[in-house]
Amino acid sequence: MANMMAKILLSLAIIYGLVVALMWAFQDRLLYLPNAGREHAATPADLGLAWEEVTLTTEDDVALDAWWIPAPVPRASLLFLHGNAGNISHRLESIAQFQRLGLSVLIIDYRGYGRSEGSPSEAGTALDARAAWQWLRDEAEQEAGEIVLFGRSLGAAVAAELAASLDEQQSTPAAVILESPFRSVPELAQQLYPFLPARWFARIEYPVETYVTRISAPLLVIHSRDDEIIPFAQGEAVYQAAREPKQLLEIQGGHNIGFLDSEPAYSAGIDAFLRSYATP
Repeated sequence: MANMMAKILLSLAIIYGLVVALMWAFQDRLLYLPNAGREHAATPADLGLAWEEVTLTTEDDVALDAWWIPAPVPRASLLFLHGNAGNISHRLESIAQFQRLGLSVLIIDYRGYGRSEGSPSEAGTALDARAAWQWLRDEAEQEAGEIVLFGRSLGAAVAAELAASLDEQQSTPAAVILESPFRSVPELAQQLYPFLPARWFARIEYPVETYVTRISAPLLVIHSRDDEIIPFAQGEAVYQAAREPKQLLEIQGGHNIGFLDSEPAYSAGIDAFLRSYATP
């Protein structure tokens, strides 16, 4: 009986070890999901919006696919950094929301996503965001104080990193909006997989909770208590860690549809935030 129990425990230990090893080895594939959609499903023209397809070149010479959708009478320009799955063509409803708010939009696909070259990585997404920021400054001729950074889910981490680095360069954006942010990849992984030592084997960091302590631009954190992927407590912790001025907008609905389920409160909340801190 004792031998049988020992064999069972050994087998369980081996299985557990294999699960940990696989999670460690394939964590990039768990986080980045570029193959969820390579081709454009639609374009802004399908919504009757004027737009331009542009190609950005990063510091390490990677070509990125991007769309520029200018507002007829813009109050500011918004750099849209999307989540970890799909591509820019899957964000048309969000683009329409921002257009109704009077925001011109530059939305990019990270390296390895959509029609962009390369493969995604933490360092790579940072370079991608910088290339987008530089395009807005150089090609769209926007001053730093005329640009709003927006990131959703994984994009919130990318936006927070960019905002923190811009502060170090004394090039502060008009405002930063982080929707459904997480504290960091290790902290989120540990919460999602409490039976694994996820916090200790995570190679990808994205320390959003640390980044926001270095952001001086007005910050809006948006999160839903119904979020089934990134718990509300993660976004709340990011908000608590951030510097003033800051606001927390609580919405309703799932991770991928909260911005739609919560209309018009979602757009009204963003509009009020921008009126208070960043734009007329």
